[in-house]
Amino acid sequence: MELDERKKKILKAVIANYLETGEPVGSRTISKYTDLDLNLSSATIRNEMADLEELGYIVSPHTSAGRVPTDKGYRFYVDNLMEEKEEIEEVKSSLLERVDRMELMLKQVAKVLAYNTNYATMVTAPNYRKTVKFIQLSQVDLDNLLAVIVVEGNIIKNQMIPVNVPLDNEDVLKFNILLNTFLQGAALEDINLEMIQAMKKQAGEYEVILDQIFQGIVEAIHEANELEIYTSGATNILKYPELGDISKTSELLETFENKNELSHLLEKSINSESEEGIQVYIGDETPVQNMKDCSLVTATYKMPEGATGTIGIIGPKRMDYKKVVSTLKNLTIELDDIFKKGKGENTDGN
Repeated sequence: MELDERKKKILKAVIANYLETGEPVGSRTISKYTDLDLNLSSATIRNEMADLEELGYIVSPHTSAGRVPTDKGYRFYVDNLMEEKEEIEEVKSSLLERVDRMELMLKQVAKVLAYNTNYATMVTAPNYRKTVKFIQLSQVDLDNLLAVIVVEGNIIKNQMIPVNVPLDNEDVLKFNILLNTFLQGAALEDINLEMIQAMKKQAGEYEVILDQIFQGIVEAIHEANELEIYTSGATNILKYPELGDISKTSELLETFENKNELSHLLEKSINSESEEGIQVYIGDETPVQNMKDCSLVTATYKMPEGATGTIGIIGPKRMDYKKVVSTLKNLTIELDDIFKKGKGENTDGN
């Protein structure tokens, strides 16, 4: 059953009131709602609200006479009733100060978003197909080598590698030439058994040492490929009574520390085909169990080289969707402009 215009306006009024107050909304409140522009009695509104409840868009919590939106109601609001705010509290360029490292910029984005929205935020680093740009081995002492691995995006990883046989400078130089000849320009998935066997053949008597060096380099490349996630404002969740259950809040806060769950959540948005890269997940739509009482809005930003990252805002289901969606749209436009002007460089040294 499609909603007629009257039901749409009443549903919109219920949601608007609930977003603002967090309290169940009754028919008398709706009858006084100035933006509704309907000359209806409380009795008529009650009947319409009863129909909306029967259709699953609103529900009566406990014994309250008022109604609150369901996940279905929020979804209909986001997809059909929400109008973007023309004037919103934008993330100003002055707040996104120029930084020389991508990591610092994205941490700053997460912090500013959390402050401006009063919700929790997550930002991922750009998702490059990371290939090896350069490898440099240097001798620390007789028992250890230091491998400096530079991967695509100018991400730098340092790896200490123990060796069982002393090497001289000429040996280290040969290893540097060998590793760069085979691995320069290769991604982790390009390194196969055939390549490894060819490297071992050229290493000759130092095959065992090559194994040790190679293992350390693969670990460093794998670490560079892990999705970096920066979070901020997790404690903002405590401000909303409906999320105030101690056990649920504790689980939700723990989720922010679990990068595996967050990466699964945000990678889903990276592959979204939604226009303008905006996705809204409400309640049970979120793929993370501990976030079923929340809503998540994500946006995709793009780098000039084609790499993408995701920005996510998490709050109660009664979040200000208009403000959040508009803020994310403006932010992704601003980030695109910053990256095009070369204000952020992907460097990450450990």
